[in-house]
Order: sequence, then structure tokens, then C-alpha cells
Amino acid sequence: MQTQNITILGGGLSGLLTAYLLKNEGFTCQILEARNRLGGRIYTFRPDNGPSIELGATWLGKKHRHLLDLLDELEIDIYEQHMGNKAYYEPMSVSPPQLVNLPANDEPSYRIKGGTDRVIRVLAEYLDQTQIHYNQVVKQLREKDDRLEIQTESDHFEADLTISTLPPKLLVSQIDFFPSLPKDFVDIASKTHTWMAESIKIAFTFKDAFWRKSNSSGTIFSNVGPVHEMYDHSINHHFALKGFMDNAYHSISTKQRKELVLDQLRRFYDVKVDKYLSYHECIWQKEPFTFSSYLHPVIPHQHNGHSIFQKSFFDKKLLIAGSETATEFPGYMDGAVESAYRAVEKVKELLS
Repeated sequence: MQTQNITILGGGLSGLLTAYLLKNEGFTCQILEARNRLGGRIYTFRPDNGPSIELGATWLGKKHRHLLDLLDELEIDIYEQHMGNKAYYEPMSVSPPQLVNLPANDEPSYRIKGGTDRVIRVLAEYLDQTQIHYNQVVKQLREKDDRLEIQTESDHFEADLTISTLPPKLLVSQIDFFPSLPKDFVDIASKTHTWMAESIKIAFTFKDAFWRKSNSSGTIFSNVGPVHEMYDHSINHHFALKGFMDNAYHSISTKQRKELVLDQLRRFYDVKVDKYLSYHECIWQKEPFTFSSYLHPVIPHQHNGHSIFQKSFFDKKLLIAGSETATEFPGYMDGAVESAYRAVEKVKELLS
């Protein structure tokens, strides 16, 4: 059992956790990651002289038991997202923003202490670093005899068993399979929404949290935009606001996006926002290892958790995992965790 060569496609939360769990079970595995970093859609930007900014997955809730159990196992703490008791609400462009009272929240959101990428770093530290191969963009997967041959842009790998943790849409649009995957799988996968792939996340850092005064708020909900949601993103003595910009602005320049958001923020905070320290953004639609264009429009979470992702292919040598395949909370970090546990149980069933 220990000599089986297992290859994991993708070094995000699901891929790293799969490797971590397989190691605990005595299996040998390797990870092929297309980027020069781990984490996938978990992306904690850490500038040299400033606070970390979450430009990827950020929040979790108490209902996300798979993720919470993992954080407990890894001894990683969480803390509640600061919301305050008021929020700015901007219903329409012809009327000024309103400062409204927030109702009591029975299901608050939480953040991972030390940054969302802490769970990535802890899992990676547990693995042999020679198991992780960076900058490996998989182009072809071919079944040959009792093995799978994996061709990347620069290297060639072989595996007894391969586990894909890529978003299903990315898997079928960027990798050629020989023989072809079943038509029904390709059809579903190509129409499966990749959560967060169209997001634009922006953040400003400031010297002080001026929005925490009694007549203000760092929580914004806007029907006008270009930012439709914004939250206090402060950490210790570093102060920031982070928001979600409408995806329609993905094609303009960074400078244009920044100026548009500043124009909006002046409606709430006046010229105080012009004293920002730094601006950061991530246009996830421009991330080729997350986003792939759809031939037809899809809706959020379309086909996430579909039963076809629970099947195996290539005579049980190819398993499908990753957040969008989860049966609970697909698309979220919790779904990534659940899918990893499911994949490892399937490996044990097949190889033990």
C-alpha cells in the first residue's frame, strides 16, 4: 500500500489536506501546482511593510464544521469579524447613503487568526517539500496500461492514482484526456460554476480606523457601486477596509478601479479616504488557474456538489475532489475540506 504513487492536481486547501491525510494513512503522494505559490483561492497578500490583506477566501461560520474541526486539529484559532452595530446602506444613486442600525446577528462570520493562509502554511509544513512541484501546468492526462501519464508544460509524471482538486470547469477546459472523459461528465463540469472566480476584491489601508466612530461604520451595502459590499479588515494596530467590486470593472486599469472606489468612499467618509496608505486588489477573472470562460451563462454554485463528481474514471485511477465537488457547502473552504476527506476514504477503499 505504501508504494502506490498518488498524484494530486492542485495545491489549494483541498489538495494540501488530501496530501496531509494520505500521509497520515501511510500513502506516498506528490502535488502538482500550476502557480508559484500554494493556496489556490486562499490568497493572503503579505506586503513587506504593511498588514496582511485577504484577497481570496476569508470568512467561515460556525456551521462549517468540517473546517472548524480541521482548525482545531491544527491548533489554529478564529476570531469574529468586526461588524459594529451600524452599516451604511446605499439603495439608489439619486439619494444619499443611509446610516442604519444592524440587527443582532445570530450567525456571525469569523476569520482565521494569523491569516487565512495559516492553514495552508501549517499543512505544507507537515509535508516533505520534495513532494510539492510548483509551476506545473498540467496539459494532458493519458491512461496507459495500469498507470496514468501526466504531461505538464515542462515535465512528465506517472501515477497509479490521480486525484484532481481543480475546479471542474478548469479541469475539462485546460487538460486534454486520452481517452476522453465521459460526455456527461464533461457537459456537467463545463457548466459548473467556480466560486469566487469572477470576484474583484479590493482593499485600502489607513493610519487609523476613522469609520469606527459612533456616527460611522466600516460596513457598507450598496446597490449603486462600484463596490457592493465592504467590511472592516483591520488586524491589531493595522487598519483596512476590504470590499467586493462589481465584476463589470475587470477590464479597466488598476488606477481607474482605485479612483472609482475612492469616489464611492467619499460619499461615506468625505476626504478622509484620500489619506489611504496603500491600495490592493485581486481580479480573480484574470487568474488563469482559477477562471475559465463559460460558453453559456451560469449561476452561482451551478452544479456544485453534483453527484457525477463522486464517480471515478479511467478504471478508478482518476478521482475528482475540490471544493465544487463537495456535498456540503460546495465552493467554500468547508467544502474543500469535506471533499479531501471523501477523496482519502475513496483511496483507502481502492488501494487497501
